[in-house]
Amino acid sequence: MSTAILTGPPAPGSSLDADLRSLGFDVRIATGTEETGTLLASVPAGERVALVDPRFVGHLHALRLALTDPRFPAEAVPGALTAQSEARPALSRALTAATAVTVPAGAAGADGPAADLTGTLADALEAEGVAVHRPQLGTLVATVPTDAEARREARAAVEAVDEEAVRLRSAVKAQDGFFTTFFISPYSRYIARWCARRGLTPNQVTTASLLTALLAAGCAATGERGGYVAAGVLLLVSFVLDCTDGQLARYSLQYSTLGAWLDATFDRAKEYAFYAGLALGAARDGDDVWALALGAMVLMTCRHVVDFAFYEATYDSTAGKSATAALSGRLDSVGWTVWARRIIILPIGERWAMIAVLTAATSPRIVFWALLVGCAFAACYTTAGRVLRSLTRKAKRTDRAAQALADLADSGPLAGLVARVLGRPGARGAGVVFAAVATGGLLFAVLDRPFGDRQTVIAAIGYAVLAGAAVARPLKGALDWLVPPLFRAAEYTTVLVLAARSDSAHALPAAFGLVAAVAYHHYDTVYRIRGGTGAPPAWLVRLTGGHEGRTLLVVALAALLADRGDDFTLALTALAVAVALVVLVESIRFWVSSGAPAVHDEGETA
Repeated sequence: MSTAILTGPPAPGSSLDADLRSLGFDVRIATGTEETGTLLASVPAGERVALVDPRFVGHLHALRLALTDPRFPAEAVPGALTAQSEARPALSRALTAATAVTVPAGAAGADGPAADLTGTLADALEAEGVAVHRPQLGTLVATVPTDAEARREARAAVEAVDEEAVRLRSAVKAQDGFFTTFFISPYSRYIARWCARRGLTPNQVTTASLLTALLAAGCAATGERGGYVAAGVLLLVSFVLDCTDGQLARYSLQYSTLGAWLDATFDRAKEYAFYAGLALGAARDGDDVWALALGAMVLMTCRHVVDFAFYEATYDSTAGKSATAALSGRLDSVGWTVWARRIIILPIGERWAMIAVLTAATSPRIVFWALLVGCAFAACYTTAGRVLRSLTRKAKRTDRAAQALADLADSGPLAGLVARVLGRPGARGAGVVFAAVATGGLLFAVLDRPFGDRQTVIAAIGYAVLAGAAVARPLKGALDWLVPPLFRAAEYTTVLVLAARSDSAHALPAAFGLVAAVAYHHYDTVYRIRGGTGAPPAWLVRLTGGHEGRTLLVVALAALLADRGDDFTLALTALAVAVALVVLVESIRFWVSSGAPAVHDEGETA
């Protein structure tokens, strides 16, 4: 239970007391500023507290936005202010300072001017360095009228706005893909409202979406036409639920750290489980598409890390606007180009719709080839644009950005040792050069030499050395955000190529499992950084070997077990299980018990 303190008796006929109680607040009424301070001090320190001007007139949803959003330490709208535990000390100090100068709150509700206590306190919190979130209300009303005429006008303004319609509109993301915007959101928002009125939580809807997708994967694994049709339908249902969970979170402001993690990681789990289901179904029909399934997963994951790394490198950098960004801005003024560009990058809505339709109508092989071609084009389009922006913008990278890129690189003990020995070789921007040479050299050796050739081990050692050189200097170069994607491409593609060229039975399914486990670790790193909690603990990175350690291990296993039947498959399976257990246990422990601020992932464009 949270506590709301009315800083004076409510105005006659006001529903403010009932509105606050409907939002889950225990309402207390003060007779002046001094009593407000006394009541504030009596509220347990770990509790959220709200201060509300008794003259407040506005929509209930305006109060909900201002007083119940768990993502911010403090929030304010005209006439209402809330503070969570971390902002409570600053609020107490601000109230103490205001007591001597604020007009007694007992005057509130009478016609004539009175002190704007909540506004004064919000300004004082900001002056003390507390981030006070002020939600955008749009057509919603939140005001503190100072006389009877102003109060009548405010109430008329409240009556003139359909609050529920505004709430439903705000439940939908402001920017989304074409398919989601026009084919899902028009009705999924009503499903979200239905869920809210029945007490369902976003996490429950997220879990239902996962279970539906797993059922779809199971249908695809049957290898029968009826199973494929059912799989396509269920995949679309899963996507509708995937949209609904975020809309439910926005509709009811049920944001949480755990919910952000579930929403983000379950998207990847659903898609990759469906890939596996398609591969199993194709195998029942005598068509081995595991290499295509693994290739699609590798391409999708590398594409995402391009998005993540570019975002981390640029969101707090300082520079003038690039010519590329200016061109993009001009194109935004032409409406149809916005939708065209959102479609060609094949975001999750368009991608899942394509997968669902092709699964129901064609074969798994066609599904995967469509994915590979479409995602490859989208990856080239987005990466080329970001490279041009980086080269023309010449941004100054921050230390925080450089650290985020180093964390995304996932360098292990071998690369760390090389980095310490070499010091800081090369000029700024050399990191991407070392990473590109390392990746190119390794992949050339793996593709050029026979499976199990000893020279590939030498190439993997060289990769580890160059990977260490790449991160020896802070990643502040214009293109250093490409370092993590290059490392992902090197590790994942090496596993794919070695498994595909192995004579070992079922090596590709085992490689699929290994890449899935490692990719989970890399996605987990991304969401920890985005949540403001930093990268996974150093011991986890050391224990899993880092990207260069795992790559060297897989290449060495291929060389040692090349002539030993299924031993390479068994080794990949054991490595996949070991990595999955370690990263899952630590990830679940962290996200369940973390004190990270409540967030909600708005979903990746791809």
